[in-house]
Amino acid sequence: MRHNCHVQQFLAMANNVLDNIENLVERGDTFKMLVTGYSMLPLLGYGRDSIILRRTDDEEDIVGRIAMFRALDRHIICHRVLSVEDGVVTLQGDGNLYQREQCLRKSIIGVVEIVERQSGRHVSCTTPMWRFKERMWLCLPVIVRRVALAIMRRWLNFKKRFKK
Repeated sequence: MRHNCHVQQFLAMANNVLDNIENLVERGDTFKMLVTGYSMLPLLGYGRDSIILRRTDDEEDIVGRIAMFRALDRHIICHRVLSVEDGVVTLQGDGNLYQREQCLRKSIIGVVEIVERQSGRHVSCTTPMWRFKERMWLCLPVIVRRVALAIMRRWLNFKKRFKK
């Protein structure tokens, strides 16, 4: 019973943090968050990069940008915007070769403006070099990306095992 109580307290605390993310970004504040998944490899690295978000207005063109949104299951996810049609946004992670998500435009919390590398270096997501890297990765054939992602995930898992 005590374990279940701690889990409920943790989930309530996590929901408050997520709600605060939306409130911070909505007020115009920036928010920094550690990348915790593989879905945006290779541009955003699991556990090594942090992202800094900025609020967007409903009229801003966000196609091609990495956007944070709240999914139907209440999880917060960052993926690349593929299209916006009639208020419905289609997104896909750079490291997800087939799975796509959809959300309403009003569910977009913000776009990734800056990536902070593990070294502390800040990289703007609007520079020509960043945009070039995005295009290069996305134009590779699926089989090449699949092999590259498999190698990256194995390497990251290998490194994680030896850090403990």
